[in-house]
Formats: sequence, C-alpha cells, structure tokens
Amino acid sequence: MKSTFTSLLFLFTVTLTTAQEFKTPVDYLNYIGKETDVIARTTWKYTSAVAHSKNARKIDVTRKTLVRSIQTAAKKIEALKEGYKGDVEYKNQLLTYLSISEKQINQEYEKIIDMQEVAEQSYDFMEAFILARDLVNAKINEEVDKLNANQKIFATKYGIQIGEDNSELGKKMKISNEVFENHTQLYLIFFKVNFTESVLMKAVAENNLNAIQQNSNALEQYSNEGLDKLKTFKPYKNDLLLVNATKKVLEFSKKEAIEFAPGVIGFMMLNQKFQESKKTMDDKATKSRTKAEVDNFNLLVNELNKEVGTYNKLNTKFNTERSNAINSWNTAGTTFISKHVPID
Repeated sequence: MKSTFTSLLFLFTVTLTTAQEFKTPVDYLNYIGKETDVIARTTWKYTSAVAHSKNARKIDVTRKTLVRSIQTAAKKIEALKEGYKGDVEYKNQLLTYLSISEKQINQEYEKIIDMQEVAEQSYDFMEAFILARDLVNAKINEEVDKLNANQKIFATKYGIQIGEDNSELGKKMKISNEVFENHTQLYLIFFKVNFTESVLMKAVAENNLNAIQQNSNALEQYSNEGLDKLKTFKPYKNDLLLVNATKKVLEFSKKEAIEFAPGVIGFMMLNQKFQESKKTMDDKATKSRTKAEVDNFNLLVNELNKEVGTYNKLNTKFNTERSNAINSWNTAGTTFISKHVPID
C-alpha cells in the first residue's frame, strides 16, 4: 500500500491594527507581510496538491514552486539593507527562517523522498521515514516561533498591535495539519500489521513452517496492540471512517493469525508427511511393499486429496477478505483526507 505524506509548513501571517502615527513601521511590516503571504499561499497549494491529487508530477511541481517563492522573497527582504531605520533584527530573523525553510523543503525533502522509496520494506524504515519528515516540520516550526517572537518585539517597540491570524488560509493550514496527523497515526497502526502480514504470506509461499509460526504470532500480537490503541484513539471531528477501516484490517489480521496460519501449517505438515511417505514407497520395489504400507499410503493420499480442497477454499476465503480489507482502508484513507482537507 502506497501512501503520500506531507509536512505542513506554518507561516503565520498577522493582522495589524494601529493608529495613523505608526504608518511607517506598519508599511514596513506590511511589505514583509506581502512576501510571506505569497509563501503561505504557495505552501497551501502544495498541501492541497498532496491532499487532492494523485499526480506525483503535479505535487513535485508545486513543491519546486514553493522553493522558488521562498528564494524570491529572500532576495526582496535581503534588499532591505537597513531594515526599518537601521533596525534589522526582525529582517535578519526572517532571512534565517527563509534560508532554513528553503534548505528543508529543497534538500531535506529530497532525502525524505529517497527514504520513502524504501519505507515500505520494513516497519522500522517506515517509522524512520515519518520521523525524518516530522523533524523537517519541527525545524521549520522552531524557526517560525523565533520569527513570531521577533515580530512581536518589533511591534511592541513601535507601538503596533498584532492580532492573531484568523485568515481563511491560516485556518486551512491548521485543519490540514490536524487531518494529516490523524491519518498518520492510523496509518502506522495499519502498516504494522499489513507489513507483518506480507512477511507471513512470503513465508507461506516459501513453505517455511518456522517463519509462518513466528510471523503469525507477531501478527496476532500487533493486531491486539492496534485494537487496544483504537479504543482510546480520538478521530478527527469524530469521523470514524478511517478508524473503522483500520479496525476491519486489524480484525482480519487477527483472524488470519488465529485461523488461516494454523490451517496452512496443518496442510503443509500433511503434505510433508505425504512427500516423505511417497519417497519411501518409491524407494521400494513394488514386490517389497507390504499390504499395510500400501493401505496406509492410500489412506494418506485420500486424506491429502480431501485437504487440498479444504486448503484451496481457505486460501480463496482469506485472499478475498484480505483484498477487501486493504482496499477498504486505501479508499477510506483517500476519502478521509479529501473530505477534511479544504479545497482551494
């Protein structure tokens, strides 16, 4: 199952309220605000593309556009050599933010994309990928906090009142972050059992009895752990769509560990017994075979033929249920994000 993740960038614009005598410093802040607003809007386009588009090229184009908007803004801010009447502290903090943001989005995201290529090879890789993605976001948010602090210092110094960001864009970004975070938590629960189940199926294909037993035990354990987590999980806006889809996968995985795996092991052990008996019979000349040996072998053949049908039905049943559970989760995940992440 492929999943696209995004780290949301928080660029908080502000509302300025001031008397006329503060016109010059307000103009200075408004000039900077226009540049950061371009970045905020471009960031939103990138976030929206990730949420509502399956076109990887379109998503990457919006990411590159975001990088260019940061670079353009940095040049314009850099051109304000003296800041406001020689006060350059806020300007310099903004340039630091822009520089770090550009690096994180441009260079670090490329590393994350490389990590995503191998993320689905193990649960540890997936956790590492998500951690790296979240660290990028955390680094940018850290700089945003510094930037906001410096902005308040500047505003206080010049008697400017700064209101909280109640813009539609700010609201959209906040909502998007909450939706993606909710999705990620459920995805990790889903992925852990889904990956373990894939390893189990590989062991089945290789007729590896020990690996089947080990992975079926792990699958039951992870399924129970996931079901316990869902009991206290707080769904976004009480939307149980993805929670229920996750629960369906976990319940199926537990059933697969308890019912399917033992059935597979039993059939494989019977088949192994048959192969060993057949070899013994083949190694003996026809005249050397006793009636008891022949009768026992024929009974084993009949038993195996009967169990082949049972085993095929078991496979068909669980293949269908597995496909339905995973498809339902994928559909629910896409629907959940599309439903809650605002559209432009």
